[in-house]
Amino acid sequence: MADLKLTDVGKTYGGSVEVLKNINLDIKTGELIVFVGPSGCGKSTLLRMIAGLEKITAGTLEIDGQRMNDVPPSQRGIAMVFQSYALYPHMTVRDNMSFALKIAKKSPQEIDAAITKAARILQLEPYLDRLPKALSGGQRQRVAIGRSIVRDPKVYLFDEPLSNLDAALRVATRIEIAQLKEQMPDSTMIYVTHDQVEAMTLASRIVVLANKGVAQVGSPLELYERPNSEFVAQFIGSPSMNLLPGEITGTGQRTTVALEGGGTALSDVPTNAADMGLKVNVGVRPEDMVEAADAYVFEGTVNITEALGEVTLLYFEAQADAHPVIAKLPGIHKELRRKTVRLTADPAKVHIFNEGVSLLYR
Repeated sequence: MADLKLTDVGKTYGGSVEVLKNINLDIKTGELIVFVGPSGCGKSTLLRMIAGLEKITAGTLEIDGQRMNDVPPSQRGIAMVFQSYALYPHMTVRDNMSFALKIAKKSPQEIDAAITKAARILQLEPYLDRLPKALSGGQRQRVAIGRSIVRDPKVYLFDEPLSNLDAALRVATRIEIAQLKEQMPDSTMIYVTHDQVEAMTLASRIVVLANKGVAQVGSPLELYERPNSEFVAQFIGSPSMNLLPGEITGTGQRTTVALEGGGTALSDVPTNAADMGLKVNVGVRPEDMVEAADAYVFEGTVNITEALGEVTLLYFEAQADAHPVIAKLPGIHKELRRKTVRLTADPAKVHIFNEGVSLLYR
């Protein structure tokens, strides 16, 4: 379908309010790229710039090698699915899906073929003659997606398409979008979401946006297993990664960190002799913590437990100004509330950060 390239792209409002700067991305045909980041980081703004709904104030956007900065939205070969379904309430599903094709003066045969194909992919054949009010939220969102498919665009843009759905419908529609991508392997899709599950399960690559730029780009597992900063480490994964302050007391292929709380962490992050005594934060994901019999990384009193069936979340009492530590243990452990628990972690899953940056990326 299309390669898409952003080079030093920036967005400024009123000549002084800078919201995005130096965005550099290469998106290849067939990828499903997901933009994530905190509220206000510019995810939807960047998507709208690609669509042509916001003016690019710096840098260039190319689709298949053609500069698109000044090309009108209707001529970019892009289809966008919004957070709201934006369906015409007085039109049937068939008419909603065919509207853009009629405006483009496609023949009735082309329109019928496109609608039949999209309806089959999205399992909308039984609903083609219904009005939107007779559809569920998930079905309406599928119609909105179908309206994009019939146009056969170069790039599909999704702006939080599932945020208006309830939990069960979100899961079902997320699976449908994953299946849709499999049926359209050459389609290029860019997807904005706040939902980490959507990002981790749908994306070929995730783009984490923060501080007006790109914090890290990589596959979901790359960002989960090898975050380049404390920000990415805590943003990807739920609950967030625990950060424990300490000092490096042993260097080499396996690093030893003496923690302020009294524990000792071993990590497979390599260090050199010059790192001895370096003040660091040790990062351990809640799901990587296990109960320890003797040597431990963290010791604390369990304040609250949340039994979810397959796992139990342990919330420890916060110490001084430190963030509360959370552990996720398999099974049910309600008896641990108000108990002192020692936890450790596999050195292969222990991260080390100095001044917010992972020592793996120095």
